[in-house]
Amino acid sequence: MLDVGCGTGKVARLFLARGCEVLGVEPDSRMASVARSHGIQVEVATFEIWNPAHRMFDLVVCGQAWHWIDPSRGAQRAASVLKSGGRLAIFWNRGGHDAPTQAVLNEAYVRFAPSLVAKESVPLGNEPSDRSDDIAAIAATHLFAPCQLRTYAWTHQYSREEWLDQLGTHSDHIALEPQQRAKLYHAVGTAIDRLGGSITLHYETQLISTCRTE
Repeated sequence: MLDVGCGTGKVARLFLARGCEVLGVEPDSRMASVARSHGIQVEVATFEIWNPAHRMFDLVVCGQAWHWIDPSRGAQRAASVLKSGGRLAIFWNRGGHDAPTQAVLNEAYVRFAPSLVAKESVPLGNEPSDRSDDIAAIAATHLFAPCQLRTYAWTHQYSREEWLDQLGTHSDHIALEPQQRAKLYHAVGTAIDRLGGSITLHYETQLISTCRTE
């Protein structure tokens, strides 16, 4: 199987543990090094220009990274390296807050980072859920069976510290000026304290799955 945009190997490790032969493709050499430390074979390149060297795969997956890839070129490249009947599976996690949590977090963001409220932001749960463009790009290749879109609901509880650590992994928060970011994180931490010291995220894993037809 091929793991596109494998990052530090979180998805690849799960497939490796199930006995799959896994190859990762990752443009960031630092993250590729972390994945290799977990026993994943990784080649450093963007998927669009990566050289498969005539290798073919039974499964191509991409977890939480397809938005970094040109959808048309990515679909064509996936088709070119899949065996006939091989499967393409791309998936994302989309989280949301319950109303009381959203209200107290919005207070903190409106005061200290209003620019994040006005645009798509994963930690605030307001990123788009529409995957029609990705499905259309796959269909336009005429090389895949009709896509199936499935969703899987689950929840996860975060302590104050765990959630603040999560914020530090999102580019829109990292890009804030350090003093502004520190004030925002303090306000978010205080908001979570008001909610009892933890928050529960309501997630949907969205999966687009299809098979190579030729």
